[in-house]
Amino acid sequence: MVDAASPSPVSQSRILAIDVGGTKVEVASVSTSGDIGSRHRIETNHGDRPLMDRILNLLENSVDLSEITSVGIGCGGPSRNMSELVSPLNIPEWRDFPLVQIIQDHLSLPCHIDNDAKALALAEGRFGAARGVANYVSMVVSTGIGGGVVLDGNLVHGREGNAGHIGHVNVIPDGRECTCGGRGCLEAEASGTAIRAITGSDPAVATLAIRERTGQLVGRAIGSIATLLDCENFFVAGSVALGYGTPFFEAALQGARQTGRVSYLANLTISPSGMGANGPLLGAAAVALNGAVQ
Repeated sequence: MVDAASPSPVSQSRILAIDVGGTKVEVASVSTSGDIGSRHRIETNHGDRPLMDRILNLLENSVDLSEITSVGIGCGGPSRNMSELVSPLNIPEWRDFPLVQIIQDHLSLPCHIDNDAKALALAEGRFGAARGVANYVSMVVSTGIGGGVVLDGNLVHGREGNAGHIGHVNVIPDGRECTCGGRGCLEAEASGTAIRAITGSDPAVATLAIRERTGQLVGRAIGSIATLLDCENFFVAGSVALGYGTPFFEAALQGARQTGRVSYLANLTISPSGMGANGPLLGAAAVALNGAVQ
């Protein structure tokens, strides 16, 4: 059983946390209490060498590996075999890619991996705003959109480890084409990538109308998920959500209430993640901590 809200008994060693996202790959050493050391990053889709080569070079030249006892990786999905093989939609060169095995073989350290949004859910319960909360959903609204579900204190994995992919919930019938092959997915309509395509400009400078539309669509998905799971606590991270701030969160709550009208959602809340920009690295660290006690 995975207790997503309880701290691990693992001693105060340090973890090599690796966050693999659609925009950047970031690494840092993290203590078991959540203290983050110096962080280093590379851009995911820029460079004249394969991404895996650049990641290994980053690991070798940025972190003192002598103090590291384990490695935690958060990576975009989907995946197979509980994330042993990853196929991030925003990294086309990786399909059924054995990321965790390559890093484990290269570093000769215990290595644990999970979807980045599920990793964030673990970290929200351990370090963030969901401490002491048994039922909640964590979301990332950034370059892409993902989620992680914790029910009765347990992180939900699903058959292949893909539970929580809220970015591929349909929010607009016959809407924009998504990288997954569907149409009208939340990620195709409200992610940073989608906003850039819709507006033709940097998502960070979006108009108020776009910020509110994004929030409304995220709320529409939340309302459906909340109804399905009987869950009223949602924590949202990511550069788009946190960057858009109050207009986003107010619109998201309105959209959720319009969609999820059943009585047991009367107290539904949508809150910013309690970890801010540290969430992805803390998520990767939480994956290692969680793996160490299973």
